[in-house]
Amino acid sequence: MSEKPPATERKVDRRVQRTHHSLGDALIELMRVKPFAAITVQEVLDRAHVSRSTFYMHYRNKDDLFLSDVDHVFESMAGLLARRGEASNRVAPVRELFAHVADWSEFYSAMKATGKAQEVQELAEGHFARGIEQRLAGLAPTADAAPRVAQAHALAGALLSLLSWWIARGKPLSPAQMDDTFHRMVWSGVSAAADQKPPR
Repeated sequence: MSEKPPATERKVDRRVQRTHHSLGDALIELMRVKPFAAITVQEVLDRAHVSRSTFYMHYRNKDDLFLSDVDHVFESMAGLLARRGEASNRVAPVRELFAHVADWSEFYSAMKATGKAQEVQELAEGHFARGIEQRLAGLAPTADAAPRVAQAHALAGALLSLLSWWIARGKPLSPAQMDDTFHRMVWSGVSAAADQKPPR
């Protein structure tokens, strides 16, 4: 059984988390009103009420802050089903992801305009692939591990491709319909590959 960290360490951790959240929120707010390239570190600091020395203790520059924030968002979203302990045949929180993107469409448009689409894509795909692999391991335990890893990466790529299609077409289907579409595709492919029926 692991020991709890000292109270002072927990206070520091909470302070660090608050700093990260304040800086991330400040950057997002600024991205809603001006292009990413035009935002300065000082503007982020002023809005977050964080000192320059504190900022550089945690981040190299605003690009580092941006990618760190995006990484956190995708990590949290990809692990949502596991944290909930959801008992379903869903391998990814598609409905929740698409609803989040719909609610934050301005931010996602601003995010695309940063010129960091490749880095964002890689972060998202990595997190969703790991989350999908874990779900497949529990839902289709008889499948071989190596093909499962490959399937997870292919499915993560397909999920992000569906998301791009959905945004580009003006969100023609609801998040719930996109969830159903994705998972029908998942289990038709996984079942064919493993020669088994999807779990109930």
